[in-house]
Amino acid sequence: MAIVHDVIPPFQLFQPASLDEALDLLEARGQDAWVMAGGMDSFDWLKDRTKRTSAVVELSQVTDLQGIRDTGNGLEIGAMTTLTDVAEHPAVREHFGVLAEAAGLVASPQIRNQGTLGGNVSQDARCWYYRRGWHCYRAGGNICYADTPTAVNREHAILGADRCVAVSPSDTAPALIALDAQMVIRRRGDERLVEAADYFRGPGVDITRMTVLQPGELLTAIRIPSTWADADFYFEKARDRQVWDFPLVNVASAIKTNGGRITDARIAVGAVAARPLRLEAVERAIAGRPKNDETGLMAGQMAVDGAVALRHNAYKIPLMRNLVRRAVRGVSTPVTT
Repeated sequence: MAIVHDVIPPFQLFQPASLDEALDLLEARGQDAWVMAGGMDSFDWLKDRTKRTSAVVELSQVTDLQGIRDTGNGLEIGAMTTLTDVAEHPAVREHFGVLAEAAGLVASPQIRNQGTLGGNVSQDARCWYYRRGWHCYRAGGNICYADTPTAVNREHAILGADRCVAVSPSDTAPALIALDAQMVIRRRGDERLVEAADYFRGPGVDITRMTVLQPGELLTAIRIPSTWADADFYFEKARDRQVWDFPLVNVASAIKTNGGRITDARIAVGAVAARPLRLEAVERAIAGRPKNDETGLMAGQMAVDGAVALRHNAYKIPLMRNLVRRAVRGVSTPVTT
């Protein structure tokens, strides 16, 4: 087990003033480059010395990565835009309220003032075994310490576990998936677009990383199409404390209705699997049904089919079921089980 330190090991610090300069640095440094956005995740790793790097590329001076722009067909949000700016931006609040709500519930006001949207969706797993230097599967070992008979695993996965049972901790990720957002990824001389739902990687695909980002690549922006603008939105985050804490379970939904019946829907959940999950089967099942508690009850039960509890997290199954139920019903008042 690693010893926790407060002294960050030495590294070269690069502070590019332009996007081109940042991409040049990432290409030149390759796997040695550590990209720092707001630093909320990076400083944890560097202080504890459980991960090291010879070069940090700090992006706060790259103004091209900041701000929210109207594209004429939606919004483009720079990856370095703070969570506070996302939560408070008039266009986000008016047309894409589910994202404003999600961003406004991340951690605490101080962290939202510093943390960025790109950083929130790209942060690493928060499993304490992994974070404290235990040589688990995700760290290159041959065991998941959180999935043993004596493990402390209250915050871990109930769905889609594959060797690693750590969960995606992002609050904004389910909202972006519900909005059919696209992630803009650039490397020197190239750009690609990735659907938000495909930006995240589970351990069955690649246990060493949480996203599709490869060495030399940078998440530069998130594009939100107008497709779901002004839909019926819902976001809820269950957590132990009302500030600071990561989600125990969160849910985001965007629903379109006609005559009280659901015509189309997007529902995504977080903190229940290694990656945020879009509930496509549930979306198909509720299409054409009335937007009421009966439909929500069906959706919630369907959402947890196949869920498997660990030693300490069985509570997540009814919690997820009820959050999905409320996300479909669209009412945040308590429901009976």
